[in-house]
Amino acid sequence: MNKRVLGTGGPLLSALGLGCMGMSEFYGQGDEKESTAVIHRALDLGINFLDTADMYGRGHNEELVGRAIEGRRDEVVLATKFGINREDGARTVENSPEYIRAACDASLRRLGVDHIDVYYMHRRNPDVPIEESVGAMAELVEQGKVGHLGLSEVSADTLRRAAAVHQIAALQSEYSLFTRGLEAEILPAARQVGTALVAYSPISRGLLGGALPSADQLPDDDFRKHMPRMSGENAEHNARLVERVREIADAAGITPAQLSLAWLLAQGDDVVPIPGTKRLRYLEENAAAADITLTAEQLDALAGAVPADAVRGTRYPNMSEVER
Repeated sequence: MNKRVLGTGGPLLSALGLGCMGMSEFYGQGDEKESTAVIHRALDLGINFLDTADMYGRGHNEELVGRAIEGRRDEVVLATKFGINREDGARTVENSPEYIRAACDASLRRLGVDHIDVYYMHRRNPDVPIEESVGAMAELVEQGKVGHLGLSEVSADTLRRAAAVHQIAALQSEYSLFTRGLEAEILPAARQVGTALVAYSPISRGLLGGALPSADQLPDDDFRKHMPRMSGENAEHNARLVERVREIADAAGITPAQLSLAWLLAQGDDVVPIPGTKRLRYLEENAAAADITLTAEQLDALAGAVPADAVRGTRYPNMSEVER
């Protein structure tokens, strides 16, 4: 597996990571035995960048990942997140220094490790100055509990303010052929301050895989059922875009998912996609994309097939918590 450096002075990690969220919730029923096998196989393939968060499964995902990497901790660049609090049935965004300290200690316990390699603020609460939050995160680095800092889904201005307090190794945001809004301001800001872009949902939650059923066919516990870009006329329009991607992939002898990941990898050495899966066959398909180098002609064909503003429908039903 090819390697990339995460930001300025960050860890060396695999060009592709593994998103573990779906192993615990959001994409239907999970299976811990199979999920553990996926994590082990990822490590065997050289994928060493594992991504989780304290809110995935309300702590279950961190516990699962922790059990899976037991005995193999030195092979892993381990990333987790804080900031989305789902206690008592409510969802709030918490960024206070006191909350951050307590959340870090809780994640360390669930993961069963003595340090977190990359610690992200999952979402930003604009009522808390970003300088205060990053200052508290920097204290965790000084204490040896955290190796490197990250943010998720913040604006270019917020990233610059954060980076003035402490080096931000990674900005995790949704980025794919179907989600390009960050290219105008956020990605240039990340490059300006030496922050890598960790791309989540790089296959657009399965849409770019070309085999996702319609929203009304998804189970009720699959949150994609309520995504605007997967419903109604939006879904019909976007399906036609997927077919254009499939045609280019077929001509290249690869799958649409592999083409989508290879496109992201071609956007720069500072872009690290973290496709999520709980299935071995998808893991191995995704991993093979790291060895694909697209030609200029293929990149031009994709640019024509899926212009940056071509996709219809927002990423979430409620977009109020992103780019703050």
